[in-house]
Amino acid sequence: MLDTKFIRNEPEVLREGIKNKGVDFNLDLLYQLDKDRRQLVQESEDFKHIKNVVSKEISQLKKDKKDAAKLIEKMKVTSGSIKKIDGEIKIISGKLNELEMAIPNLPHESVPIGKDERDNRLIRSWGDPFRNDMELLPHWEIGEKLGLFDLEAGSAISGSGFVVFRGDGALLSRALVNFMLDIHRVQGYEEVSVPYLVNRDSMIGTGQLPKMAEDMYHCEMDDLYCIPTAEVPITNLLRESVLPVDQLPVKMTAYSPCFRREAGSYGKYTRGLIRVHQFDKVEMVKATLPEVSYEELESLLKDACEVLEVLDIPYRVIELCTGELSFAASKCYDIETYAPALGKWLEVSSCSDFEDFQARRARIKFRKEEGGKSQFVHTLNGSGLALPRIIATIFELYQTPTGKVRVPDALVKYMGGREYLGG
Repeated sequence: MLDTKFIRNEPEVLREGIKNKGVDFNLDLLYQLDKDRRQLVQESEDFKHIKNVVSKEISQLKKDKKDAAKLIEKMKVTSGSIKKIDGEIKIISGKLNELEMAIPNLPHESVPIGKDERDNRLIRSWGDPFRNDMELLPHWEIGEKLGLFDLEAGSAISGSGFVVFRGDGALLSRALVNFMLDIHRVQGYEEVSVPYLVNRDSMIGTGQLPKMAEDMYHCEMDDLYCIPTAEVPITNLLRESVLPVDQLPVKMTAYSPCFRREAGSYGKYTRGLIRVHQFDKVEMVKATLPEVSYEELESLLKDACEVLEVLDIPYRVIELCTGELSFAASKCYDIETYAPALGKWLEVSSCSDFEDFQARRARIKFRKEEGGKSQFVHTLNGSGLALPRIIATIFELYQTPTGKVRVPDALVKYMGGREYLGG
């Protein structure tokens, strides 16, 4: 969430930022409620002052053995007014809090202003995405032909959007996870293993709730949520903490399955592995000093790109425009790989800087010196990487004339020496 002082003192900056993000938000209602609340708080304080004065007068009358009945009656009326006003303050404060939690993070000044993906900016590319010039099968055909995954079985067990990986396909998934975690450990990230169910506070802390509730799988009886990304539990490892400055940046990585209902997302790239409700992902999370936040974002992006370069998978980096940013992000780079049979670029990673947006919600701070004032850290996260679209890319990019799929050289040792999938 944003700083309350900033919300109150910079209405035009806030209005412009919300507009550039393409979010429909009733800022006028928020300011009216804030004005009403401050007025009620002042009225309550005025009545409390009267109550204190009258209390002293009553006390003095009683000491002097004089009649205090009228003042006592006045005290009751004043106390009733205070109770009524404080009740109104509580209601308005609740509405204000809901509105403030629904304000998106504002775009960084360097982010290109735009409405949709057509306004995104190409930053750079690496490798030749068109190097396999043979006639290629789409990944779902080659995957099922070689027995690497089973979409029908996933649908029968759970419904559409769920996949069963089999044989070499399952081995490839495990190999990719281990490979990615090993790279990130060398890059200086602490590997952690985290719960896949989290409480409501954890989801609020990273900005998934209340904005994206409809996209989450919710276990109502226990009020727990299936994680949409390991970013949620990793970031919340730092919740309610004050970190010594010499511990920054904190860098952590974890593997997890991810669960997303993606309500309303279907109709775009739904075949095969492109959009599924459960998928595996390796995540990177950082907590850092505000002044080096954007340097750390560039470093995070580099760490994610290294995974693809070692796998020899061509990619491109896209800087998202304001209208494409997520609710919590101030700046974001997408990394995309090319699926040649599909003829489409596929997002395999998003690397985002949230500045202090998540840190305020989760109350993650640092202190530069003992006894000094604590400040909010900046948090960042990046996929390193998401598996389904990487696997789709490998199936299409590494097809061979024999009908098999070649294993990227860097994965062969993680595959027990297997050089080809499906035989």
